[in-house]
Amino acid sequence: MPVADYSNYCKMLDHAKLNRFAYPAINVSSLATANATLQAFAEAKSDGIIQVSTGGGEFASGQSVKSSAIGAISLAQHIHLVAEHYPVYIALHTDHCQPKKVDSFMRPLIAETAKRRAQGLPNLFNSHMFDGSELPLDENMNLARELMVLCAENEIILEVEAGVVGGEEDGVDHGDQPNEKLYTTPEDMLEVYEQLSGLGRFMFAATFGNVHGVYKPGNVKLKPTILKDGQQAVTAKHGASALLDLVFHGGSGSTLEEIHETLDYGVIKMNIDTDTQYAFTRPIVEHMFRKYDEVLKVEGEVGNKKAYDPRAYLKLAETGMKQRIMQACDDLRSTGTTLFQN
Repeated sequence: MPVADYSNYCKMLDHAKLNRFAYPAINVSSLATANATLQAFAEAKSDGIIQVSTGGGEFASGQSVKSSAIGAISLAQHIHLVAEHYPVYIALHTDHCQPKKVDSFMRPLIAETAKRRAQGLPNLFNSHMFDGSELPLDENMNLARELMVLCAENEIILEVEAGVVGGEEDGVDHGDQPNEKLYTTPEDMLEVYEQLSGLGRFMFAATFGNVHGVYKPGNVKLKPTILKDGQQAVTAKHGASALLDLVFHGGSGSTLEEIHETLDYGVIKMNIDTDTQYAFTRPIVEHMFRKYDEVLKVEGEVGNKKAYDPRAYLKLAETGMKQRIMQACDDLRSTGTTLFQN
């Protein structure tokens, strides 16, 4: 099936909200990680979201080019081609674009989609994330509204964030944020809804103590009821139809109980990166340790080409990542929920 169009993407999000599950949103930075993700969603019979960060795009473009936009375009084109061979819907998304990167990352990608649409081709990306959390809320929303107009013109969904997800991701460190910045208030959620409602479809990454990175269970102090309180503030003023599409960032180390609680409060997308990075790397490490004398030409020997051929260990890495994503589908209750019909 092709990458989902706008209509099918909206149906996916509505399906998740109605049935209280969320789609794993998996960061990819290479063909191997993209292929692992596609295979995982297909085997789980789950539609899903594949996303590219600015750092992931830069890596995918190569160490000489180092262009986040070019790398993101390359990965998206690959996924468009390969997704045709899988019986699930895939939505393509970009992750965490800070204000200083809007002109070099998000705007070129929106322009690329506009060019494709003029040629009768499908959107390159289905949604983008503008992370204006470093700005005061009014400045954040001013720029978000401007981007919403561009997105709506091209049937693109915009994800926004208010409040800061702690920790470090893609070289951006929010570890020194004051505690209150880690918790979105009901007033913030109401402001976001009122500023963006009517401009187009959007998702909202509220913060409730979540932190990027990996931590032992119990080290991250989540307050999922913040999501509940914010949703109640919005719906009390604007009605049940105003219930926000929420996104959960920084979920590593969260308990299954905490994750499920967020689903009850309107989370329909959960970003997963750290755990899948480890799941991809772990089989490579084991391969190198077990086949040390085969992957290296030790003491005048020639090694074993079958062992040091990158395909040998990248296949293992893909399998490891695939299995972790399938676990995420189970945890988020998306397994077996695909809307695709043959």
